[in-house]
Amino acid sequence: MRRSPAILSRRLFLSMAAASLAWPQASVDQSELIVRARRPEDLEMSNSDFNEFITPVDRFFVRTHVDVPNVDLATWRLKIDGNVSTPLDLSMDDLRKMPSFELPAVLECAGNGRSFYEPSVAGLQWINGAVGNGSWKGVRLRDLLDRAHIKPGSVESLLDGADVPIGSMPDFQRSIPLNKAQDPNTILAYNMNGQMLPVKHGFPLRAVVPGWAGNSWVKWLTNVRVLTEPANGFWMKNAYLYPSAPVAPGSTPPSDVMKPVTSLRVKTVIASPANGSAVDVGKPVAVAGAAWSGDAGNVVAVDVSVDRGRTWKPARLAGSATAFGWRLWNFTWTPSREGYYTVLARARDSRGDVQPSVQEWNRAAISGTLSAVWMWEQESNRIWLR
Repeated sequence: MRRSPAILSRRLFLSMAAASLAWPQASVDQSELIVRARRPEDLEMSNSDFNEFITPVDRFFVRTHVDVPNVDLATWRLKIDGNVSTPLDLSMDDLRKMPSFELPAVLECAGNGRSFYEPSVAGLQWINGAVGNGSWKGVRLRDLLDRAHIKPGSVESLLDGADVPIGSMPDFQRSIPLNKAQDPNTILAYNMNGQMLPVKHGFPLRAVVPGWAGNSWVKWLTNVRVLTEPANGFWMKNAYLYPSAPVAPGSTPPSDVMKPVTSLRVKTVIASPANGSAVDVGKPVAVAGAAWSGDAGNVVAVDVSVDRGRTWKPARLAGSATAFGWRLWNFTWTPSREGYYTVLARARDSRGDVQPSVQEWNRAAISGTLSAVWMWEQESNRIWLR
């Protein structure tokens, strides 16, 4: 039960409603990753790291379905095959001799925000931090497909890695449409944040599919197969799906309305003030965070409300817009009197899509495009002064 607000002489205390109610690791040092599972390892970033443009590797969230494979770079190969005229068998040296490309891009787990579902659903109970903004360097997938000479009739590229399924789990394979595979921003990355790709993040090579949810960013990549028909494996037909139209909370939509998760939608997270911090009446409070979008276009605005959404004022966007990296923002607010306040933030992209105030529910709690990935703006971005 929430406590009644207390009016304290000349002091206002900040707390996040959802964080105080649902954050299981409230005592965790904010500089550390939050453990959601130990084996396979799943680690969540803290809200304080939304203050940095590039998320440091040691604070970047980790999502794994299986045990991390032991890859020997001396024998590792990347194969490009399927509906191509010239199949390729490439070493890392071969890839590094090709023209490289580097870009900042947001990697976000499709289930980010799952903990805010009502009714609740099974799965890792991510709050806000199953996301990070990295700098990725590698070779364009388009260049490899051009070398392999794609044959007519090709529709998708199926991505597979060196990871081994656990027990009866199907092999984790994801496909992306050919137009996304050939997009100049889609790369196979061997570097992250200026260093060799870490093992937890897919060493020696991972797909970087900017603007799309992390389920398409296959790690420990070993094979790209060009297909003439859409992939029908478990991870495309039975997992990472969302309803094409809103459904009632708690319901099970028919399978024919379910579609694979692809592009992210516009979103922002408040990084500071932190939960439980105190501020003085009459003194400026720095409200700050990060905002990002997907294929729909750049973040062009972030608005902040300090009166529970009755009125909104524009925040200041920092730096220059990037196609797929997040945008830092800040807003200065000076509370004029003691009271009980709610601080909200919402983002807007270049196509006019505005972050919703209520999430759209689905049983799988997949939040890549139209579901609970945006629940936080109603829940964990509410900061109470009490």
